[in-house]
Amino acid sequence: MATASSTRTAPEGAFDRRLLAPMMLGSILNPINSSIIAVALVPIAQAFGAPASQTAWLISALYLATSIGQPLVGRLVDTFGPSRLFLIGASLTAIAGLLGALAPSIGVLIVARVILGFGTCAGYPASMYLIRSEAKRTGIKSPAGILTALAVSTQTIAVIGPTLGGLLIGIGGWRATLAINVPLGLVTLVLGALILPRHTALETESDRDGSRVRVRIDILGILLFAATLVSLLLFLMNLRVSDLPLLGTAVLAGAAFTLRELRAGDPFIDVRVFAGNAPLLLTYARALLTATVSYCFLYGFTQWLEDGRGLSPSVAGLLLLPVFGLAILVSTLTGRRPEIRGKLLVGSVAQIVLCVLLLFVHADVAIWFLVVIALVTGLPQGLNNLAIQNALYFQADPQRMGASAGLLRTFSYLGAIFASSATGSFFGARADTGGLHELALFMLGAAVVFFAITLADRSLARISRENAAKVGAGASA
Repeated sequence: MATASSTRTAPEGAFDRRLLAPMMLGSILNPINSSIIAVALVPIAQAFGAPASQTAWLISALYLATSIGQPLVGRLVDTFGPSRLFLIGASLTAIAGLLGALAPSIGVLIVARVILGFGTCAGYPASMYLIRSEAKRTGIKSPAGILTALAVSTQTIAVIGPTLGGLLIGIGGWRATLAINVPLGLVTLVLGALILPRHTALETESDRDGSRVRVRIDILGILLFAATLVSLLLFLMNLRVSDLPLLGTAVLAGAAFTLRELRAGDPFIDVRVFAGNAPLLLTYARALLTATVSYCFLYGFTQWLEDGRGLSPSVAGLLLLPVFGLAILVSTLTGRRPEIRGKLLVGSVAQIVLCVLLLFVHADVAIWFLVVIALVTGLPQGLNNLAIQNALYFQADPQRMGASAGLLRTFSYLGAIFASSATGSFFGARADTGGLHELALFMLGAAVVFFAITLADRSLARISRENAAKVGAGASA
């Protein structure tokens, strides 16, 4: 049996919990940076004299980078193992934090966010790869406790970003929200170098059966994928008839990308996986839809709290703290329960209720009503992301776990890009109440589709039964 490291012996028959610290820290780098910027958008706009439609690029830039980088880094993790990619990502995160903290213009700030997007790509696919590797080594098929810990650290931790951002802005201004990545990146780098295994059980198994081959980077596939996303984003940022050629470019680039990947011997994204695994494709669709709703709320509601309600960044961040608290509580209480479909249905109904509540806010709305909205938001935040991650764990090919996990994040980031574009389109120069109501209707459409495809997906019941049969072993992980 392979050990978890070439320099130390992992405990037999149990998940090596020493891996948890670097896994969780590496995985939160992207969620923290995707949400911490929410309360900084208004101060940044004021500092550089930029409208909300322009600062939206600070969000979109990170997600464009991560949408492209996640599947690529995931494939590299599958091929070379998690350690090297994890350390490179931590280093880029620290560099991006320093560049952002010193940025003299919004253009340089956008470049820093792009580097940050690529730097935070490695943590999550590396962690999912390590969980599968430990399951292989220990024989524990459903490490529910470990998956729950990762879900709490990656998905629900994002909600604390605005609160942390408000605190940092109060201490050192908006630049502190970028500078925080310097210590975070360095600590992640040190922990990864000291603890992460150089060789894993999955790597050893792949070497033995000959499935590991030298990777060839699909440059053309990457460029076509990037062209599709950039064209689509530019169209969504304005939604004007005169920009319809951008939509046509996105469609043509997407078709060319699909054709290229079907013919490539070593594709950037293996689109054939979608055709042969419909349940996994539905999981990716749910990831996109729930991210659209979540990030519309995170970016749109937070900006409205400052512009429309007149609150300070610190107070706006504190008002979102109940989202984080309830999401953590829900994930912790339900993490070991196997009912994936039930969690998704409850979470989808909560999303619909959230969107309806947003239609009733106004400039003088009581604070207690805003707290109620935050609490309702915490329920799907704690249920949906955890259930989607668990579904992926059972649906994905073990030998493609890194790439599959990376693609899950890619679809989530696509949802965040749609949310960013919708926020910029509905708000324009200021985040007013009318724009928030229009954004809420957009969110409601995504929430209803999420509910419909979850209700119709019978494969989730089978996964829940398999999970229930294995969760006893996972509870001892």
